[in-house]
Amino acid sequence: MKITLKDGSVKEYESKKSIIDIAKDISEGLARNVVAGEVNGVMHDLRDEIDADCELNLITVKDKEALSVIRHSASHVLAEAVKRVFPEAKLAIGPSIAEGFYYDFDHEPFSREDLDKLEAEMKKIIKEGAHIEKFELPREEAIKFMEERNEPYKVELIQDLPDGEIISFYKQGDFTDLCAGPHLQRTKDIKAFKLISSSMAYWRGDSNKAKLQRIYGTAYNSKEELEAHLKHLEEIKLRDHNKLGREMELFTTVDVIGQGLPLMLPKGTKMIQKLQRWIEDLEDNEWGYVRTKTPLMAKSDLYKISGHWDHYQDGMFILGDPQNDGEILALRPMTCPFQYYVYKNSQKSYRDLPYRMGETSTLFRNEDSGEMHGLTRVRQFTISEGHNVIRPDQAEEELQNCLNLAIYVLDTLGLRDDVTFRLSKWDKNNKEKYLGDEAYWEGTQGALRNILIEKGLPFTEADGEAAFYGPKIDIQAKNVYGKEDTMITIQLDAAIAENFDLYYIDQNGAKVRPYIVHRTSLGCYERTLAWLIEKYAGKFPTWLCAEQVRILPISDKYADYANSVLKELKKNGVDATLDTRTEKIGFKIRDARLSRLPYMLVVGEKEEAEGTVSVRSRFAGDEGSKKLSDFVDMICKEIRTKEIRKEEVVE
Repeated sequence: MKITLKDGSVKEYESKKSIIDIAKDISEGLARNVVAGEVNGVMHDLRDEIDADCELNLITVKDKEALSVIRHSASHVLAEAVKRVFPEAKLAIGPSIAEGFYYDFDHEPFSREDLDKLEAEMKKIIKEGAHIEKFELPREEAIKFMEERNEPYKVELIQDLPDGEIISFYKQGDFTDLCAGPHLQRTKDIKAFKLISSSMAYWRGDSNKAKLQRIYGTAYNSKEELEAHLKHLEEIKLRDHNKLGREMELFTTVDVIGQGLPLMLPKGTKMIQKLQRWIEDLEDNEWGYVRTKTPLMAKSDLYKISGHWDHYQDGMFILGDPQNDGEILALRPMTCPFQYYVYKNSQKSYRDLPYRMGETSTLFRNEDSGEMHGLTRVRQFTISEGHNVIRPDQAEEELQNCLNLAIYVLDTLGLRDDVTFRLSKWDKNNKEKYLGDEAYWEGTQGALRNILIEKGLPFTEADGEAAFYGPKIDIQAKNVYGKEDTMITIQLDAAIAENFDLYYIDQNGAKVRPYIVHRTSLGCYERTLAWLIEKYAGKFPTWLCAEQVRILPISDKYADYANSVLKELKKNGVDATLDTRTEKIGFKIRDARLSRLPYMLVVGEKEEAEGTVSVRSRFAGDEGSKKLSDFVDMICKEIRTKEIRKEEVVE
């Protein structure tokens, strides 16, 4: 057989050969550093044998692909450590992930002290340096093997494997785990690792199944790489909206109110108010929307017409007992069925379309407790929702307009470079979840795909992520920990108008079913605020700040002048405050800086005499003395244009 290596050279062998033996045949130095082999583009364990012509790329510790192998092996070392320290724990799964690895266990929650004990035990296991051996078993023997070890989750995994699947195990010393690999040759080849945290997780991601404890860790090929990563994690914590937002008094949560129900504090409320007013004015004045206000709940009859009762009931808060009560209400998880009746209130002709309805909608979704986090995933939230009823011939232009509006909003907020685009499609292997046939889905998905292509936007495609009534363009962003969320969505729906008997009168006097574009321009306000906190580390653009200017009188003697400055700023719509504390001016300046304020105005005898203010900013430090009128003009322009001023100095 002929083995074509990455550099184009060819090795020939008369019989099958393991990947590690091929590496040794090339050089002993290579064999010491190789961790896996990519055979025809598919990752394989070094112990796997090759018996046919192929292309082979040997993965060494210097290659980025090696990290997944190192981390996967580290997860097995973690599992062995847990079984040593907590023998009663049951093993679930332990894969490598983008930033490290995790392993799930059926056990009581792990404390930081527990993680420290496990780290110490992992170091012992690594030092022991056991060889990692691979072996395979037939299905029934594999089940018996794990039953004898009282590992029910492993038994379930084996039982769910398709018939004929190769069932492989990896053994290191006295520890054996079910695994497809690949793995390192020895435990001592793990050079640097760290256990990061632990949290609750559901078995197989299903909230109806067992609650497990997940331990997160990471591993690198050197201590230097690990230390750099840990430093990066510390920097991330400084931007974590769930921590920083609370420290800045933007929001809080209270146990007796409930999980996923954040309280927006005055500063956070002010920021969301600014975003909301901007979006409403933008949509209504520049993009042709009419504003609606619809109920927060409705009878189940409405959701049955829309299809949400059949397709989305588990995600809804239902008021009443569907089995015994005559009238059942539910809090709304979306606004579309309500706005359809706004459209139906009067007859529309083809000349009236597009008919664009915008609403600042408060919605309710019954999120699993394990999924909720800060402001990014909550049970009550507010969204810049809209439904545009259009003629079929208007679909392309309307979709382009919705995408252009979303991109304009992202550009204004300085978030455009932080997003990716996804075409969310139906799952044609699970057709009962969706309205419409295959031709419907291919047509609507094609329309959205063409919009993205025409706009020149790189995008991915994802099966099974569509709404039950139509495909979506999802604009995605990652939080500081790398978790991806949908921030803005644009959906094309050519099916649901039938359910609600929506129509318009065409030029021939006939009734015609319209299409509907479900869209957001900003998305969820709470999630957007979380995104902004992490993006700017709390140093928001001036126009968004709840406190834009703080006036700092040098002493009480200048309180009257400071008050006159405050009145002038407020008269011009600037959110300004006055620091009247009897503290030294240096203390006040430091406190204002720690509050991440855009501007501080220091006033004293000279400023009062000359009608000026001494300007200090987050952007340029000491900006010198300015006439009050000049400063007012400057900051009002910055706010009006929504300028994102760059920081030029670090004090």
